[in-house]
Amino acid sequence: MISQNDLIGIFTRISDVEEMKAFIEEILTPKEIQDLALRWKLLQELDKGKTQRSIASQYGISLCKITRGSKILKKNQSITKKYLRGE
Repeated sequence: MISQNDLIGIFTRISDVEEMKAFIEEILTPKEIQDLALRWKLLQELDKGKTQRSIASQYGISLCKITRGSKILKKNQSITKKYLRGE
């Protein structure tokens, strides 16, 4: 069975955008890709200062899905925050 580190190694070796897109489309279902894209969008909205309730209402999702993202952005050493802000 492939480990998390093996998968991370594969992701880090792909530097071409089109190749990464093809790889993602090969290993994930369209629903999984949509879920990841939504999670990233929620993080962007939170980082812009939108409230959890307004995001939940806008996207028709529960607050539970948004709470995880809020906790991530509150961490001092958040890697996610670093990439959201283009650092």
